[in-house]
Amino acid sequence: MRPVRAGVVGVGRLGSAHARLLARSPRFELVGVSDADEVRAASVARTHGVPPRTASELCEDADAIIVAVPTAAHAAEGRRALDAGCHVLIEKPIARTVAEADTLVRLAREREVVLGVGHVERFNGILMACDPYVTRPRYLESLRLAPFQERGTDVTVVLDLMIHDIDLVLALAGAGPAEVHAVGVPVITPSIDIANARLAFDNGTIANITASRVSTRRLRKLRLFQKSGYFSLDLADGTGEHLRRTGRSADGATGIEDLVERVPLAAVAGEPLERELEAFVAAIRGEPSRLVRGEQAREALSVAIRITREIEEFAHVVAQDP
Repeated sequence: MRPVRAGVVGVGRLGSAHARLLARSPRFELVGVSDADEVRAASVARTHGVPPRTASELCEDADAIIVAVPTAAHAAEGRRALDAGCHVLIEKPIARTVAEADTLVRLAREREVVLGVGHVERFNGILMACDPYVTRPRYLESLRLAPFQERGTDVTVVLDLMIHDIDLVLALAGAGPAEVHAVGVPVITPSIDIANARLAFDNGTIANITASRVSTRRLRKLRLFQKSGYFSLDLADGTGEHLRRTGRSADGATGIEDLVERVPLAAVAGEPLERELEAFVAAIRGEPSRLVRGEQAREALSVAIRITREIEEFAHVVAQDP
């Protein structure tokens, strides 16, 4: 089976990583890269021995397009590629608005092509190691902190960072939230830089999510609680543990160690972004795939916007306080 001819539109930090992985993958053939910064496009293209191209030229020549431009341009570049009949992988979030996301999802269906979205945390090795043990988490707690950097500040921290954990929570809960309560404030930028959201689901599941892009350190932690036990995961370090209930009675127990057993968790080896691209090509070929589809990403965006509106309402209420 011939490799999938692929191009990358937008070769900043993340797009350059996509180009590097595509160039070395036997399942893809990198046919070119495009960027608004022509010097950067030429440099990345030269590194991988391909020509710098316009986005339109790539869409004419490629089977698949990776869209890694700023969020504001996701809808336009996604539409261009879908209209050309290309399979598309757009970096998260899928778009700025639900209406834009709906347009992309509709176009992908009409063209009968794959629309994937880069929620790469789904491919985190330590999270994938939990697959055999996770059943139905009833309480989820995520903490995602990052130092300030200019990249990503075209959107709120909810769309920049929290969107990762919103997607994970929706996948683990298996439904959308019935209730959303959120607070957040701008610190450095004019938009929301730190936020906390509490999501309540009809099945009784509760998720508490915190994200900040003004931290002094980088942290990505996830904790899951379910009837059979507890997971504590460090998504940044790729480490974690599963404390599984043994079924022994609590009578006479002197500590938690008497009631649970530690199940070792070894992170799946490899680069999450590479696994995501492998899932993309598998989806293109009709193979089983973990790829986050456009419809799923649209739901994560919808919840993110709901959280943002809740925060804005909270800010309005606070502003009215005497």
